[in-house]
Amino acid sequence: MTPIPPARSYAVVLNPSAGRGLAGREWPRLEAELLARGLSFEVISEASGAAALARVEALPTQTAVLAVGGDGTVGALLPALVGTARLLGIIPLGSGNDFAGMLGLRPGDFAGALDRLAFSPRRVDALRATILSGEGEGRTHLLLNGLGMGFDAEVAALTLGAPARLSGFGRYAWAALAALRNLALTPVTVEVDGQVLYSGPSALAAVMNGTRYGGGFQISPASDARDGLLHALASGPVSRAGLLALMGRVLRGRHLGHPRVHHAPGRMVTVTWARPTHLHLDGDLAGRVTAVHAEVLPGAVTLLNG
Repeated sequence: MTPIPPARSYAVVLNPSAGRGLAGREWPRLEAELLARGLSFEVISEASGAAALARVEALPTQTAVLAVGGDGTVGALLPALVGTARLLGIIPLGSGNDFAGMLGLRPGDFAGALDRLAFSPRRVDALRATILSGEGEGRTHLLLNGLGMGFDAEVAALTLGAPARLSGFGRYAWAALAALRNLALTPVTVEVDGQVLYSGPSALAAVMNGTRYGGGFQISPASDARDGLLHALASGPVSRAGLLALMGRVLRGRHLGHPRVHHAPGRMVTVTWARPTHLHLDGDLAGRVTAVHAEVLPGAVTLLNG
């Protein structure tokens, strides 16, 4: 029997461009599923994340949010969710859907995502990242999944030019191979809770709340979004062949413990690069920076279908 969700009003925040237009194309099918279940909802569809956020912030806090899109769609709404009583449900229809994928939510499985609205809400952690130096210096961002710097952010930039026929994972793999051709190691220092985790040449660094990025790469298999900890990772010096081999391990989540991988859990992380390096925040590019600080916000978001 399909569970019956409690009586709530919902704001369905639709990013029609998510997943290269997938969310917009799939909206009629999702709308039919919502109507068939008799759910009370209004639709918020705006041209920018900032405009969608403003509309959500103006709603009564008892109105639950259903974010329809990818990690970026959810991330844009976090200022209206973190530290509040507002409930969040995720309907994954983006390019990567990594946080949703960690939760077991599958793109297009509307019945599965909506069935979970009947379950007890659960709190999950979030991250607060501040750019200390570089483009966007001084800006603070809220994240649900995580951030990456170096190689993986370069890959995120290259996915914009990936062949349209490829899926989220396929686009990431295509871009990763392209990025390998221009691999450049940069000195980095990663500090976790005030202690140096690694200092030296590196291809990439990541700070994660979730377990995966890039449409399925298990970059942080030890992460638990409910344990009040973040996880910092950094590569040591690697060749192109060595990084390609590591990517194969990351895909399966078997890279922790590798001598070229440095990893530690903690509550605060500072990453400092010797030269400007690409940064992505929940998969969205944020320019080139030289230093970022991140901290965990335990239990900051209440998930309806997590």
